[in-house]
Amino acid sequence: MNLPPGVRCSGAGCTGKGAEAMGCSGNPATTAATATVGATVVEVRYSKTCGAAGGRITAAVPGDTVRVSAGGTTRDGAVTATGDTLAYIPMVAVRDAREATAA
Repeated sequence: MNLPPGVRCSGAGCTGKGAEAMGCSGNPATTAATATVGATVVEVRYSKTCGAAGGRITAAVPGDTVRVSAGGTTRDGAVTATGDTLAYIPMVAVRDAREATAA
């Protein structure tokens, strides 16, 4: 499969990798779902180009965690450093944005 310039993975090859590092964030990505828990915003981000979904939490505090799952594959992310309010969750392969969930 020929990938667009800057995109470094697709499908299963994206699982466990960061969306930004693999060229799957920004323009090729859309927010598939959003939820607010207290002040923390949890997003499932989907890239049709990459065939993968990951997650992002913002307005978070150290210790906040989020998990993105699809088809039995799960990846976790957490805010770990004092002063950080943002964390990205590595991607999981999906055929469609609706396959991915965050918790």
